[in-house]
Amino acid sequence: MDKITAFFRTYFDWFYVAVPDFLDIIEILILSFVIYKIMLWFKTSRAWTLLKGIVVIAIFTLIAALFQLNTILFILKHAFNVGIIAVIILFQPEFRRGLEQLGRKKLVNYIIRENDEDSYLTEKTIYELIKTVTVLSANRTGALIVLENEVALGEYIDTGISIDAVVTNQLLLNIFEHNTPLHDGAVIIRKNRVVSATCYLPLSANTSINKELGTRHRAGIGISEVSDSLTLIVSEETGSISIAKGGELYRNLDTESVRKHLQTLCRAENRKRDNRKVKSSKKKKDSSNGRGTKK
Repeated sequence: MDKITAFFRTYFDWFYVAVPDFLDIIEILILSFVIYKIMLWFKTSRAWTLLKGIVVIAIFTLIAALFQLNTILFILKHAFNVGIIAVIILFQPEFRRGLEQLGRKKLVNYIIRENDEDSYLTEKTIYELIKTVTVLSANRTGALIVLENEVALGEYIDTGISIDAVVTNQLLLNIFEHNTPLHDGAVIIRKNRVVSATCYLPLSANTSINKELGTRHRAGIGISEVSDSLTLIVSEETGSISIAKGGELYRNLDTESVRKHLQTLCRAENRKRDNRKVKSSKKKKDSSNGRGTKK
């Protein structure tokens, strides 16, 4: 019996199951909440794209370690310290904005906050946008309207003046009216609401852009290069309507072409939403089946 006890002590001494007490549970809950908020913050900022790139590099490093690719591991090991500094530099605007938002919020409101439901481009919003650009084009009034998609545009929204209003033809026409305080800059729309006006957008550095295009068109292309947004552009000189999407500029569009672009964006968003619903329902069904067959 003593030999058996000694055997288990020797070979299973490492096996230890900790029994958490009340403080451990509180600590786990706090850490879970903080990690959840950090991930939520990443997902609602442009840093989410950069984070996915880091995950790809981490997976590549794991594969190199599994197959003992020593040269690649040597390079990655010595690039790690520099990589930390590079990540801090790349994420610096997002870190600063996140800390500023945390400082502006009351703690209770920050902790107890309802998640916004997904809201996609509606037919009413499409109608109001088409009506707006048609009137602006007829009056040769310059305009820049950005429709946020999955990549958050928080850092550009912060450069403008907060509005937070439902998208209407009258509101947009008043914003872009000449000699008004809000007419200069871009309007950003998120979830069928005008969230900000007079926003500054990054200018495209693409040298192949037609030289006759001005700053407004370069800004529209620029924001489409760094995000998956769609931008409506009305030329002040010619009154022509253009759309910037994915770094491409579609010029001299009529109202029907604008409608098709907006409806295409709407259908793409609806497909993504339906796919997420199908995956979610499938997981619930599989989980339910698993519990039902368990004996």
